[in-house]
Amino acid sequence: MKKLLLTLFLSVALLFKALADEGMWLPLLLGQQVYNDMVKKGLKLTKDQLYNINKPSLKDAIVIFGGGCTGEIVSSEGLIFTNHHCGYDVIAGASTVDHNYLKDGFYARNRGEEIPSTLTIQFLVRIDDVTKEVLDSLNGLNAMDRAKRQSAVLASINRRMSDSTQNIETRVSSLFKGNQFLAFVYQRYTDIRLVGAPPESVGKFGGDTDNWEWPRHTGDFSIFRVYAGKDNKPAKYSAENAPLKPKWYLPVSIKGYKDGDFAMIWGYPGGTNRYETSYGVALSTDINNPTLVKLRDVRLKYMFDEMKKDPAIKLQLASSYASIANYWKFYDGETKQLLKYDVYGQKKNFEDKFIAWANGKPEYQNIFNEWGKAYDAWRPYAKQRMYIGEGILGSPLIYYSASYLIPLENALVRTGTPKAALKKALEDADKGRKEFLEEENKTSDQNILAAVTMMYYNDVVKEQHPVGFYGNLKSQYGPLDDEATYKKFAADVFNKTMIFDDAKWKAFMANPDANVLQNDPAFNYMSAFYTNNYASKYLPLYQQFTSKNAEYGRLYLKGIMEMDPAKAKMMYPDATFTMRVSYGAVKSYRPRDAVFYDYVTTSKGILQKYKAGDYEFDLPAKQIELLKKRDFGQYIDKLHNDLVICFITTNDITGGNSGSPVVNGNGELIGLAFDGNYEALSHKMAFDKDLNRTINVDIRYVLWCIDKLGGASNIIKELKIVK
Repeated sequence: MKKLLLTLFLSVALLFKALADEGMWLPLLLGQQVYNDMVKKGLKLTKDQLYNINKPSLKDAIVIFGGGCTGEIVSSEGLIFTNHHCGYDVIAGASTVDHNYLKDGFYARNRGEEIPSTLTIQFLVRIDDVTKEVLDSLNGLNAMDRAKRQSAVLASINRRMSDSTQNIETRVSSLFKGNQFLAFVYQRYTDIRLVGAPPESVGKFGGDTDNWEWPRHTGDFSIFRVYAGKDNKPAKYSAENAPLKPKWYLPVSIKGYKDGDFAMIWGYPGGTNRYETSYGVALSTDINNPTLVKLRDVRLKYMFDEMKKDPAIKLQLASSYASIANYWKFYDGETKQLLKYDVYGQKKNFEDKFIAWANGKPEYQNIFNEWGKAYDAWRPYAKQRMYIGEGILGSPLIYYSASYLIPLENALVRTGTPKAALKKALEDADKGRKEFLEEENKTSDQNILAAVTMMYYNDVVKEQHPVGFYGNLKSQYGPLDDEATYKKFAADVFNKTMIFDDAKWKAFMANPDANVLQNDPAFNYMSAFYTNNYASKYLPLYQQFTSKNAEYGRLYLKGIMEMDPAKAKMMYPDATFTMRVSYGAVKSYRPRDAVFYDYVTTSKGILQKYKAGDYEFDLPAKQIELLKKRDFGQYIDKLHNDLVICFITTNDITGGNSGSPVVNGNGELIGLAFDGNYEALSHKMAFDKDLNRTINVDIRYVLWCIDKLGGASNIIKELKIVK
């Protein structure tokens, strides 16, 4: 099986040119033809310099940053570059009203000024193919049993191939919808310190208005350092730790580039679903995406209302707001692009061909008939599920209740719960409450709870409402079509819950009682919607749907490989937050008739967008002064006679690639990837070879911000700069 799969991957290269710049490729399995094509387009490195597990290679400079981003090592002293939004939580958490690093920026002038964090990073050690072991254990199982067995087998392999004494962690990734399984072995480092970040007005310049848009002028970067013990191995934070001596780090190029130049991006794309069916596309465009956007719109409105009032509240909610807003716009754009380019129709046309081919083949001929039934069975409940996740649990108070108080209730009501288990549940709930209260803004949260409770009533079919909930609401608070009713109810929940009352909470902790917990208005509300309604009635239906969806997806992809060998040769696995490489070119584009977008933006554009005092387009006074003086130093782009801010490439990336290095043919860093363009937001399901662009911050702008704007020449001196 291993030999067969490797042959499949290597053969992908034979027709790779037909895919233009599409593809998130596993560096372990780059075939000779793929490599030759990379060389033809401008790559100068050898295959061993790209990926090698026995000696240092470029892959050793690429790290998983935090829980969902990419970073790169850029110095022999363990310096890391990533995006500003990837380091946002740390920057915001280190900030106070008096020392607001989020607002004013921060640069450590020496190692002693670097700020410890709770972040971790992970280096990829190696990749092992475990496909045969997994598939041999799944023979003859139905969809539900297969899913359960697969989870158990993967967990067993993960445990066997991990070593906590060395901080070695293994995660098996299912590729090609369960037709291949690779074990990715990582080593985690835990002493990560903040070294620098620009002011938020630079790092988030353009805000939500410019998010997912080109032209862009955002300095989306932050700087960290990884520390290790005396043996250069992972170690807990200690003043005795020293900067990591990396196996490989990226030189930084200030030579520039031109339209059409080679560009390569390494990183950890989070997830795509390029092999989605027409059923899945329809569910996304009809129900899931519009519902998510509608609910996030409400949450953002009430958060922003409070953030505008007080700098302290803005700082408190900044990270959460940014996270919610990012994918609010993404899913709105994805829906529009999927509809605009009739991705549903494209999928349906191919599926009709597959159905015709599958006729008479027992393993495949009934897939779409049964698959359609699975979607028809789940579709009536899809909106309610979105309302639970994005609406009911969109209230931080209710999310806390679900996360910490459900386990506590279980410990309290379960017969024979060990004292140690109850003690842990209480400690977890108490610790979680403290963290929740630090981040909680009661006014916005209360407004969110009132709004989503009314929206649920109006938008979700009555048969799926919590039994008796809205009848009781009406009898106690007023008409169900009146906004004031829900505001009164929400006020009561927030005023009467013990979660905000230190005295009541302390008494409950001293004498935990299930009845007291169950009668708490916040817990009672959460239970009505989540525990007693969704989790008990509809979650099992969703689990049945997902297991069938996974099984039919596996068979469909397997069938495609058999149906059309040429198609199989051009297939690559969906992104799974595992290391991938994509390559393409710096490239301008024409998004629509009579419109041309250049491949770079410059300081002229920043000055044109700048609005003093504006929430999204303000800039530090010093930056305006330096830009007007054209004080660009060695970072000026000679071709444009200006400071280049951002640039675009044709690389294929997605969420998780945030912070990924954009590398030239010599393996030198030329920028950091941080966004995609609005015209191609359908990229999770369908790559557009003409319109897809990755938006990157130019490394020369990053260095200019550090050096000229931030005055941190100590950081510049640490880098290997190629002129």
